[in-house]
Amino acid sequence: MKLCAQFPTRFIGNDPQKIKDWAQAAEDLGYSYIEVPDHVFGAQARDGWTPNYNENEHFHETFVTLGFLAACTTTIRLSSGVLILPQRQTGVVAKQAAEADLLSGGRLRLGIGVGWNHIEYEALETNWKTRGAKQAEQIEVMRLLWSEELVTFKGRFHDLDRVNIVPGPVQRPIPIWLGGTADAVLRRAAKLANGWMPIMPPGEKAEEKLEQFRGYLVENGRQPDEAPVEVWLRANEMDPEAWGRDADYWRQNGISMAMLYPMFHAGNLDGQIEILRRFKEAAKG
Repeated sequence: MKLCAQFPTRFIGNDPQKIKDWAQAAEDLGYSYIEVPDHVFGAQARDGWTPNYNENEHFHETFVTLGFLAACTTTIRLSSGVLILPQRQTGVVAKQAAEADLLSGGRLRLGIGVGWNHIEYEALETNWKTRGAKQAEQIEVMRLLWSEELVTFKGRFHDLDRVNIVPGPVQRPIPIWLGGTADAVLRRAAKLANGWMPIMPPGEKAEEKLEQFRGYLVENGRQPDEAPVEVWLRANEMDPEAWGRDADYWRQNGISMAMLYPMFHAGNLDGQIEILRRFKEAAKG
């Protein structure tokens, strides 16, 4: 099973050397990807609404961090995990992703989602209600910008007239994976994405989602290996035995890639690296 390391954006701190040391440890341990989470704004709770992450949580900017990690590493692949795409300008994201792919030597994967924080959408002056439809069109536009010399496109959300991105990415186009478990996301991923990256605990409901996704792939004339799955294993405490059981469960269900998603603070840099070591040992099968 390929293992992916979530960049501990909330816990790593602000020391560039520690960020570099963590990234190089993930590479040295043989992880397949480093995945960088995304939020532009923190938000305070209000009017009965409580955010998953509050105004005190640290989220390093996704593309700047990916560029820094590209310079710190040589072989490990890099990914956003996940970028909230519809709250951003499509052309700017396409440009940033192209540059990150170029500077990393073609190691970028763009993981995208639609998000859960309507306050963040409002603060960025973007439409919360059309986020799914916009994401689908954004995927099409970005792939054109990464692949064509000049792009002309007119859709519901975009109007491009003979424009391009120079320099372009190494990968033409950059792989796009979708996060999320809503039915609309599964349908969109099965139709448009290079892969699917859900957060799902083992169990009957997760197996149903997996079969549902595979069914949608067939409906779109695709085979399962055309859109592989990376399962995120949410962890609330240091419990390598449980991590190993979850990895085994998904391995037996045909999943060949997993990422541990720690929700707990493991302390200093050594503690963050220890999570990487323990997960690798637990999930080796």
